[in-house]
Amino acid sequence: MSAVNKSFYLTTPIYYVNDAPHIGHAYTTVAGDVLTRWHRQRGESVWFLTGTDEHGQKVMRTADQNGVAPQDWCDRLVADAWKPNWVALNIANDDFIRTTEPRHAERVQKFLQSLKDADHIYAGKYEGPYCVGCEEFKLPGDLIESGDEKLCPIHSKPVEIVNENNYFFRLSAFADKLLAHYKSNPQSCQPESARNEVISFLEGGVSDLSISRSTFDWGIPVPWDTDQVVYVWFDALLNYATAVGLTDAPDSAGGQKFAQTWPADVHLVGKDILRFHAVIWPAMLMAAGLEVPKKVFAHGWLLVGGEKMSKSKLTGIAPKDITDHFGVDAFRYYFLRAIPFGSDGSFSWEDMSARYTSELANDFGNLASRLAAMIEKYCGGVLPAVSNDAGLSAALAETVAKADTAMVALDFQGGINAIMEFCKRVNGYVTEKEPWKLAKDPANQAELESVLYNTSEALRALAVLLNPVMPATCEILWESLGANEKLGAIGNQPISKVATWGQLPAGSKVTKTPVLFPRLEAAE
Repeated sequence: MSAVNKSFYLTTPIYYVNDAPHIGHAYTTVAGDVLTRWHRQRGESVWFLTGTDEHGQKVMRTADQNGVAPQDWCDRLVADAWKPNWVALNIANDDFIRTTEPRHAERVQKFLQSLKDADHIYAGKYEGPYCVGCEEFKLPGDLIESGDEKLCPIHSKPVEIVNENNYFFRLSAFADKLLAHYKSNPQSCQPESARNEVISFLEGGVSDLSISRSTFDWGIPVPWDTDQVVYVWFDALLNYATAVGLTDAPDSAGGQKFAQTWPADVHLVGKDILRFHAVIWPAMLMAAGLEVPKKVFAHGWLLVGGEKMSKSKLTGIAPKDITDHFGVDAFRYYFLRAIPFGSDGSFSWEDMSARYTSELANDFGNLASRLAAMIEKYCGGVLPAVSNDAGLSAALAETVAKADTAMVALDFQGGINAIMEFCKRVNGYVTEKEPWKLAKDPANQAELESVLYNTSEALRALAVLLNPVMPATCEILWESLGANEKLGAIGNQPISKVATWGQLPAGSKVTKTPVLFPRLEAAE
């Protein structure tokens, strides 16, 4: 398949269904949604995958504690919590993979059998520490000591000692190849701090990986030994490829989908699962003779009171707690605007309130509502003749170039900042031109109309540029400008054409809409 037809393929991690989603999960998924919407508006074919990780001890024990079978627990959580949450946050994913689906399980077994046949898997005995919360075999150096106990540094809970006869993947055989890959392709693991961590880990020596469990049965059976189930991470990592047809015949629908999407362009992950994605996962692909992902990007943690967001530490805030107060688009905007993607960032209700008021309500929302009101008052609600302010149009061209470069590099903060700087520039233009004063003298009508057209055209551009971040709000603004009827759907406006000035045709009907960002009610 030619490179022209290759889809931009992005994945989020698949999330454990031991509980409902919190804003840490939403942060990753919104980032993936914004990036894929941006690539769609660049005119690219896009495939965006998210889903749920439903096997392993953590899920099994949670189901047991709730008195239900693991499959029933997973079905309920996915139907009642996970899928509705992504709908509520306006996530436009193309597929949702569940690791309990037959399409996944069958392809995992086929893939595993092929590795066994190629002598990448052997029988052995595992004895050592295991964190059920991470579903990870821990190295002694990973643990923190607390009295006589050894704790997982992520969960601050004691690890369990596992003693099992398992099957092992020859991970150590790929350490040198992985090192060479990251040193010659620095873009393939980002940000730089993440890549340095992976290189350091690989240089420290890599052990072979236990890839099966024999003491419980909630998992995909190992095809040649059904008394064992596939280790949950070995099963889970494969979702990125099973969802697009891994192991299917090349001429089948699945095989064609695989050719169109693979390798993944971006795997978004939290930094605590970096080693799985940047060491184990590419080694599995190398063993199968498949291309490794183009980029694994490990973002930072969302912190509350200095602690990583997690249900086990009671810092997990449900997205609804925030969206009920601020709205969905403000939620999507805030987390990508306030925190440099790749760094840890603290969530603060006060900071979100301040940014909502100053950046969204005052700078953006107020500009839109003032413009619609002035066109109604001074032009009968009809867009005046096309005009071109050289300063604004030059600033827009610069903004689009800057924002596009930043967004495709996953610098969401940089991209949004560039767009909001342009928004400030437009507000400055309106303040400087004072259309309300021009309107007092009929002799100024032509200049007044020029100012109102230029402001409308700037808002057209802002609507398109902010659409991947705040799609519902930008859709309302787009309709308000009469752009849908004249220019087509906002999601179809190419980023490459945004800076072409004068796209809104004279005579379009501009209508007032409800306030885009209403005044916040006092929090309870």
